[in-house]
Amino acid sequence: MNKRAIGAIIILMSAALLGIAVIQWFWIKRAVDLNEENFEGRVMTALSRVKDNLLSDENLFENLDILKPGINNPFADSGDGFIQRKRLREAKEISLLLNTESAFDKTLKDRLDKHVKQQFIEQGINLKYDYGVYSKENEGFIILNGNYTVVPSGIIEASDLGSSLEQSLYDSRYEIPLFKIDETLKLYFPTKNSLLWADVLPQMISSIIFTSLVLFCFIYTLSVIFRQKKISEITNDFINNMTHEFKTPIATISLAADSINSPVIIKEESKIRRFIGIIKQENKRMLNQVEKVLQMALLEKDDFELKFTGVHMNEVVSLASQNAELQVAQREGKIEIELNASPDLIEGDMTHISNIINNLLDNANKYSPESPEIRVKTGNVKQGVEVRIQDKGLGMSKDAIKHIFDKFYRVHTGNRHDIKGFGLGLSYVKAMVNAHNGTIKVESEPGKGSEFTLFFPYRQ
Repeated sequence: MNKRAIGAIIILMSAALLGIAVIQWFWIKRAVDLNEENFEGRVMTALSRVKDNLLSDENLFENLDILKPGINNPFADSGDGFIQRKRLREAKEISLLLNTESAFDKTLKDRLDKHVKQQFIEQGINLKYDYGVYSKENEGFIILNGNYTVVPSGIIEASDLGSSLEQSLYDSRYEIPLFKIDETLKLYFPTKNSLLWADVLPQMISSIIFTSLVLFCFIYTLSVIFRQKKISEITNDFINNMTHEFKTPIATISLAADSINSPVIIKEESKIRRFIGIIKQENKRMLNQVEKVLQMALLEKDDFELKFTGVHMNEVVSLASQNAELQVAQREGKIEIELNASPDLIEGDMTHISNIINNLLDNANKYSPESPEIRVKTGNVKQGVEVRIQDKGLGMSKDAIKHIFDKFYRVHTGNRHDIKGFGLGLSYVKAMVNAHNGTIKVESEPGKGSEFTLFFPYRQ
């Protein structure tokens, strides 16, 4: 799959996920708005009935002269007709408008509190609320939550209510005019939003969970695609390298065989022996390359067995460094050795530990410019021996360090094409270090070289 196709998939999936999220949010918000409309309807109904109940409350108006029995008081006469009830209501409203002290009567405070609670119960509003009676004449609330803040004598009573509550009540849209023109009953619900969202919370949580699952699957699928693309590129690189590595010895063997069949060469035994030696050498080279590939297949299946014996790490490092020094010297380089480990005896497989050190020294030489400078040190750490192999070569980026132990991976070397290999060396090193219950760490910086730190325990 090419980059353009992957990019198109990412854009389409992202647009689809965004569209689903927007639509879900729209319907959730719509449900909240409907809940709010229903809630507001119940609140306004409750407020309207509170006012009606106050006007019908005989306890509130028992002290008004206009309603007391008398010869000249037509409103006090009993009657069951609609006109009588209407005139009685009008009389109560007129009385309250004319009687400036009625709004401050203690009876109003008590009856108001009773009727507010009663109507909220009837309307099914089970929510914390605050209420108050706002007076334009006093420029403030004269009743807050069943407590007077101003009395007829002008004395201001002590109150625990703060200005924030009064401001919230003042800004609330839940209100209804009372009997006096300048007085308004206001309601405020501090936890209203939690009630409105409570009904849609299960749907919202479900939407978030399922959207998150889709998003996770999308991201995971992308990671798999990119990983497979990377593996495909690495595999193609490996096949190209393997073809190149096999092509050279095959061509050499073919050329040597043709030379032996030549009438001029076939009569000279020395030349025949020389070409046979070349064929054997190239054949051995091909076998070594095949052995590397087969060895990695065995490591991947864990189909190998280590032969643990006593291994002196100083001796292994010294011998491997001497072998590598021949190749380094040809490039006018040098290898410095510091054998500080004492004791240096560990339990391990001599063959594989030697291969580990040889692989790392070979890489240090291959990935160094002219005149390689390599330093090898051994030392003791807690419960084991540590080996450090440092070079001043090309170095690696942080992204390359993450993949250097992957099978077939090879560090990009820019315009340099003289570095041969299948990308199996470090993968083998990592597998063998793990098999010895050891660890390997890498520190590197482009242009400044790399340092590999190996740890092998004394005992397995």
